[in-house]
Amino acid sequence: MLSRLSLGRAHALATTIAQQVQRAGLPVSALVPLGSLRRYAPEIGDVALLAVAQPDAHAEILDGLGQLTPATSVLRRAETSIALSSDKGPLVIHLSAPHDAGAALLWHTGSRRHTSAVRARARARGYEFADGRLHRNGTSIDTPTEDAIYQRLDLPYIPPELREDGSELDAVDRNGLPQLVAVPHIRGDLHAHTSWSDGRDTTARMVQAARELGYSYFAITDHSERAWASRTLAATDVPKQRAEINAVRAQVPGIDVLHGVEVDILHDGSLDFSDDVLAGFDIVLASLHDDGGHDGARLTERYLNAMRHPLVNVITHPANRSPGARAGYDLDFDRLFDVAVETGTAMEVDGAPGHLDMDGAIARRAAERGVAIVIDSDCHRAEALGRQMEFGVGTARRGWVEPRHVLNTKSADEVREFVARKRGRR
Repeated sequence: MLSRLSLGRAHALATTIAQQVQRAGLPVSALVPLGSLRRYAPEIGDVALLAVAQPDAHAEILDGLGQLTPATSVLRRAETSIALSSDKGPLVIHLSAPHDAGAALLWHTGSRRHTSAVRARARARGYEFADGRLHRNGTSIDTPTEDAIYQRLDLPYIPPELREDGSELDAVDRNGLPQLVAVPHIRGDLHAHTSWSDGRDTTARMVQAARELGYSYFAITDHSERAWASRTLAATDVPKQRAEINAVRAQVPGIDVLHGVEVDILHDGSLDFSDDVLAGFDIVLASLHDDGGHDGARLTERYLNAMRHPLVNVITHPANRSPGARAGYDLDFDRLFDVAVETGTAMEVDGAPGHLDMDGAIARRAAERGVAIVIDSDCHRAEALGRQMEFGVGTARRGWVEPRHVLNTKSADEVREFVARKRGRR
C-alpha cells in the first residue's frame, strides 16, 4: 500500500514544484493544486497540479517538468500529463489549454462522486463531460473557468472543500449552499506557542508575524507544566511571561495580544494549573494530550469536567488525532456539543497538519448544534502561522462552517466578552 502524505507535506511539495517551474521559465500561465490537496483533505495520495498553457507549448513543458531537479524522475508521460517521483513524494501534473482550464480543473479536483454527479447532470442537459473537457453534439465548449461549466449546468460555483459525496448538488437544489468561512474572515489566532514552551520563536517574533498577516488580535498560549511537550511553561514562570507580553504590547502596536495558556486536562479531570494561576490569563484553552489508558467514555467525562470549569474557554483539537498515524479518541461528541453550548465553551478546528481536528464531518455537526467554533493555527513557528491557519480554515470549510459559527471572525472585544460571560458564572 502506498503511503499517503499529510496535508502539510503535500502543500510543501506543491509549493516547491511551483517555485521550480517558475525558475525554469516554463511557459505556464497558471499552476493550480488539484485533487484532495485542493479539497484540503487531511491525507493526500499523489500531489496533483494543473498547468495551464497554450497547446503548442505542451511538449516543451513536459520536457521541462521531467528535468526539474536531479531528485525528480519520470514515472510515465502522456500527451497532457506527466507522473513524477520526487524525494518529497509522488507528483502528477496535468496540462490544459486555457479554453478548457475550467473543465479540467473541475474534472481533476474531484472527488469522484462529485464528478460523477456533475457528469450525470451534464448528460441530462445534453452535454458530455469527460476527460477534462465539456462537449455538446461533438463540439467542444469553451470553459475557461469553473464558473463557466457550473453555469452551463445551472449550478452555482461549488467550493472544492464541499465536493465530496455528490450530496452538495442536492443541497444546491434544496436550499442553496452556505457562505463558507474564508481566511479573510479570520480576525485573530487564539492558539499559538512560543519559546516559553515548545515553540521555536520568541513572543515578539510571533506577534510581529501575526500583525503582518493583518490580524487584529493574537493569543500566546504556551503549554502548562505537565503537558506532553518537549518544553513547558512552569507556573512560576507565568509572571515573567506576562511581563514580557506587556513589553511586546508596547513594542508591536496595532495588534491586541492576549496572554493565554493551553492547560492540560489531567487523568482525574482536573487542570494542570490552579484556579489562581488560570484566573490571571486572558483566555484559557484546555487540551487532553495523555489518554492515561482511558476509554472513550472516561475521556469524554474528562472533557466535560473541563468544559464545566468556569475558567476554560476553548477545548482544543478534541479527538487529539494525527491524520495517517492516529485516529484519535472515541468520544461522545453529542454530549460534548450539548455541554459546550450549555457552558459557553468553544471547540476548536486546529490547523496544525498533525491534528486538523475537529475534522470536517465533526465540525459540521458542532456548527449544526450551535457550538461556538474557533479556527486556530496551533502554530509553533512564525513562518507557518498563515499556512496553518489556511489549513484550519480549509478543514472547517469541509464541514460547511460559516463565518457566523466562528468566534475568531469577531472582534477582540467580542472574544473578551465571550470569556467574561463564562467567568461571570463563577
